[in-house]
Amino acid sequence: MENGTFPPYFYLTVFKDQGDLKYIFFILTFAVYFAIIFFNAIIVLIIFIEVVLHEPMYIFICCLSINSLYGTLGFFPRLMIDLLSDTHIISRPACFTQIFIIYTYAASEFTILTMMAYDRYAAICVPLQYNSIMTSKMITALMGIAWVYPLFSVSVVSYFSIQLPLCGNEIARVYCNNWSIVKLSCVGTKLNNIVGLFMTSTVVFLPFAFVLYSYIKILTVCQRSSKEFRKKALQTCLPHLVTFINYSIALFSEITMSRFENEKHFHVIAILFSFEFLIIPPILNPLIYGLNLPEIRKRILLLFKNKKIKFAP
Repeated sequence: MENGTFPPYFYLTVFKDQGDLKYIFFILTFAVYFAIIFFNAIIVLIIFIEVVLHEPMYIFICCLSINSLYGTLGFFPRLMIDLLSDTHIISRPACFTQIFIIYTYAASEFTILTMMAYDRYAAICVPLQYNSIMTSKMITALMGIAWVYPLFSVSVVSYFSIQLPLCGNEIARVYCNNWSIVKLSCVGTKLNNIVGLFMTSTVVFLPFAFVLYSYIKILTVCQRSSKEFRKKALQTCLPHLVTFINYSIALFSEITMSRFENEKHFHVIAILFSFEFLIIPPILNPLIYGLNLPEIRKRILLLFKNKKIKFAP
């Protein structure tokens, strides 16, 4: 190993010779990635071009789709290369770049969902003050927090991981994972664990607690309101709640199962769960919002109807 403690590359040991099956896996992976790009790009396009959708709730939905495009960009292209490659080596800079992209995507997903919960809380619990609360300055500030803090926290975690001298260069994952690299360390990782736990608490557990608090308040208000009000509140909150629960389960499963990735009985399960938070939410989110929110659904249908008419012979 060059330099003894700082390997210039890592081996992704999960990939094995699959024969002709690798072409099937490649086609399936390409199809999934194309679907993610297509669905999320449609949501971004609709919200961008339709002035009536330039409202806080839709702006945050747009941010969610942009984040999905960003996160999957750090995962799928490299995965497709590895599926067709005979050697599954990734350079040290590329590995840590992938870690940075995937981890900032994961953290930003939670912070954006938290901002969306705050928006729903303000709209339902204090509707008369909503316009004075969700001003353009407030939206800009919330979006800044949702993007900047994850970038900062992942940068800190990555910095401490980069400094670790390593006694190996094999990663039993389909992508570079910070925990997998930390476990290769030749020295104690107590500081890394403390920093990682603190950053995880601020970008995962605190947002999770705030979203739960927001929905407790929303449910309390709905119980005291009319049936029509509850129906309208449910219509706007249900897509966000489904998205939040889906992503929380996916991320929690990935974090939990990553601890068992070297265990014989859990290895395959850990690999499967490592895909979930990078595949399921980016596909389901645009479908959930596109199908459940009337304003978005109506404009998507109009968009395709107009395209059909435009290109008809």
